[in-house]
Amino acid sequence: MSLYINVKDVLKKYLWLVKKVLLVLWRGWFYFLAAIPVIVLFIPLAFFVLLPNGYRYVFWIARNVWAPFVLLGMGFWVKKANAFPEEGKSFMLIANHTSYIDVMVILRLRKTPFVFVGKKELVNIPIFGFLYKRAAIMVDRSSSKSRFGVYGRAQKVIAKGYSVCIFPETDYIDESIVLNPFKQGAFKLAIEHELPILPMAFLDCKRKFPWHTSHGFPGDLRAKALEIIPTSNLKETDIPNLQEKAYQIIKISLLNDPKGHTEKAILKWKKQESN
Repeated sequence: MSLYINVKDVLKKYLWLVKKVLLVLWRGWFYFLAAIPVIVLFIPLAFFVLLPNGYRYVFWIARNVWAPFVLLGMGFWVKKANAFPEEGKSFMLIANHTSYIDVMVILRLRKTPFVFVGKKELVNIPIFGFLYKRAAIMVDRSSSKSRFGVYGRAQKVIAKGYSVCIFPETDYIDESIVLNPFKQGAFKLAIEHELPILPMAFLDCKRKFPWHTSHGFPGDLRAKALEIIPTSNLKETDIPNLQEKAYQIIKISLLNDPKGHTEKAILKWKKQESN
């Protein structure tokens, strides 16, 4: 009986180790997949980002080549949980930010080009940084001048009929919270340019490909379009209410998910931390 128990324990530890190694390899595979199209297509991408109106071609490649290449290579496929608004209209796109895979997911959700507003630090990534610097609206959060400059750059993007995309959470890598508090930038920008806000809930990313590498698995990644929030005739004093409304819309959707993947991800993370 004792020998049987020992063999069972050894086998259990062996399977846990194999699973852990496979998970690390799978997570590392993501970076390889993300880099390959950027390296292979760098010359045409660099050419397009230098053209005055070349971003639409960069977006097309990102949406139709880069994103599906990474998603399918990781064993993911994006699934719209409901009907999304018609194309051709500019929005302020916001969503919960729970994974590196979020960028690829949102690229597959909208055909109308949109421009990301992202942190300046990503410019330091070799090769990718060159393209990112010219394709995205960068912001240095420590500089008020940089934050103010976002509004002028966003105006040029919107004038071309594009949307703007911002992940508004503050400490978004905190795995123990359903939805982290929102920064005001996205909502101030939406009011300034009278962009209607399209909130989206990513229902599976936190469970299947979290920031930390302790767990995850392939499968469908559901995205849900939520109530569009108009911003016409709103003023800067309306930002806190707008911010709170968008926050609650996304949080409620995550909590009401029939599969409960966000809450399962939190429980999984807490269990991992306690071991």
